Amino acid sequence: MERIGLVLEGGGMRGVFTGGVLDVFLEEKIEFPYIVGVSAGACNAVSYVSHQYQRNYRINTIHIKDKRYLSLGNLLKTGSLFGVDMLFNIIPNQLEPLDYEAYRSASNKLVVGATNCITGCCEYFPVPDLELDYKPVEASMSLPLVSNVVEYHGVPFLDGGVSDPIPVRKSILDGNTKNVIVLTQHKEYRKKPTSTLSLLKAKYKKYPRLVEAMERRHLVYNETLDYIKKLEAAGNAFVIRPAEPVDIGRFEKHPEKLAQLYKDGYHITKKQRDALRAFLGEKDC
Repeated sequence: MERIGLVLEGGGMRGVFTGGVLDVFLEEKIEFPYIVGVSAGACNAVSYVSHQYQRNYRINTIHIKDKRYLSLGNLLKTGSLFGVDMLFNIIPNQLEPLDYEAYRSASNKLVVGATNCITGCCEYFPVPDLELDYKPVEASMSLPLVSNVVEYHGVPFLDGGVSDPIPVRKSILDGNTKNVIVLTQHKEYRKKPTSTLSLLKAKYKKYPRLVEAMERRHLVYNETLDYIKKLEAAGNAFVIRPAEPVDIGRFEKHPEKLAQLYKDGYHITKKQRDALRAFLGEKDC
């Protein structure tokens, strides 16, 4: 049987769309042994692997107003717009407990990508036990300019989406001949060059390869979209994405908007359910 991977794009708070998609997968008992994600995609994958329905929805609609989660105060105090203690301690251990045992015992293999600040290239890490080691996910989610560099095994990392925004090639390299790809932008979207290059050069002057990766990011992203289109035409990719342009920024804090985007992901996936099952060969992956 062909191996089918699940590929999850990032996109900051646009990732609530992915949360809606993954909750349909949980409802329909659609399993993927291999999952690769970057940034918000990696974060959403965690609740999917632990089989915790609507956990990400609750996090992003109930707790988004908590200043410990996302605020300028965090940025001024800690250097990170997103509260690291909130994301990796308070939420998973107190407010929306992560089922660590379910995560550990799951048959799914989660791989996350993070950008090596020295080389400017994406490195990929399996995450078998979040209770013991969540650093790869933290690194993958650490957005340039608004997050601190994350040291992992002595190497500085930032957002995986900088160097590999849609890691479908990694999934193929790891042996998946077909892939279900969840994007957080609509079909006609194309990324534009960064408007913050001067700030990036100033902040990361000791990481010139990282700056180069940021400068090329739109080219890599758009080329990957073209590649995915070819995979679709060949019957080797099934893409789930918003039907319309997404009116939500990376740092959106309005619960109503976030809830609606989640519902969009949920309903779009429900409508594509039969086509998806046909792509999967009417079997769990």
